Amino acid sequence: MNKRFWIKLRSWEYWPAGVVYTPAILYHCWLALRARSFFYFSAANPSIENGGLHGESKWKILEMIPREYLPQSALVREQDDENQLDTILQKNNFQFPIIAKPDLGARGWNVQRIHSREELSDYRRRMPVDFILQDFVDYPVELSVFYFRKPGASKGKISSITMKELLHITGDGISTMRQLIEAKPRAFLQKDVLEREWAGQLENVIPAGEKVELVPYGNHCRGAMFVNYNDYIDGQLESVFDTISRQIDGFYYGRFDLRCAGMEDLRAGKNFKILELNGVSAEPGHIYHPGYSFWQAQKDIFYHINTIFDISVANHRQHKVPYLRYSEMKVYLDRLDVYNGKVRRMQNASQPS
Repeated sequence: MNKRFWIKLRSWEYWPAGVVYTPAILYHCWLALRARSFFYFSAANPSIENGGLHGESKWKILEMIPREYLPQSALVREQDDENQLDTILQKNNFQFPIIAKPDLGARGWNVQRIHSREELSDYRRRMPVDFILQDFVDYPVELSVFYFRKPGASKGKISSITMKELLHITGDGISTMRQLIEAKPRAFLQKDVLEREWAGQLENVIPAGEKVELVPYGNHCRGAMFVNYNDYIDGQLESVFDTISRQIDGFYYGRFDLRCAGMEDLRAGKNFKILELNGVSAEPGHIYHPGYSFWQAQKDIFYHINTIFDISVANHRQHKVPYLRYSEMKVYLDRLDVYNGKVRRMQNASQPS
């Protein structure tokens, strides 16, 4: 068996989602029988398409959030040409580096830090779909904060906080970058991508104590380590997110991905920017903390599924929010299939021949 296999086998955080979520899928089927709808979750966030299942427009969600909480952001449509791209850059006063990411992306797919106008043009040429530009937020702490509020309640609850430690290596004055990547399991799993992105620097010896950030995005599938920060949950922090969430019409359940200057500033409601807000498909990231019990993770997953059920049923009964119908889901899946087809063609075109 190869090294990659054993790394993944020993740490359940790398197991396939189909394995990790099989118990949750069975539980969902039981809850669907109780709700009399397989798509009951769509009522959890009435203002987000399908409650935020998958494939919803990130841009439409950003438009719901007050601008004071966001970095400068703009949508670039698939058909926009270079002149329109220049107009977007000028209108929003973007300064490089900026972040580019697909409007319907997931799990960090094709999120990139763009350093120049030339890089942005190349990104636009490769992207077959709409994408979002955002100012690069250089606050040092990247977090995911999971929040929910029951319909009619004045206060909500934070159920998970995850700090994202970006993938990095630290030099020892002897080893090359390639050797340091191969010696760190989390980096080794990203080896193929890292060798392309750092080509030409892999044989450099990193000075002792020097930290090299390999991937500037806090995505688990791109090697970020998720650290359990649940000890920071308290009433003051929940009050901050109560204030934010009450300004987002039709939002009750989801995960805020943000960057902040530090936990005390976030508690004070200052020096932070929300990068994304995800709905019912979002995971409580703290469960991927290295060494976190698989069985405790299952309990946490079940807790969040049950919360979706409670919120959805309450919205359906009290506020007459309809559940998604099968015909509507079919239209959604057909549209998603077209989108995924574009993505696959792009990925195949980018593969070395």
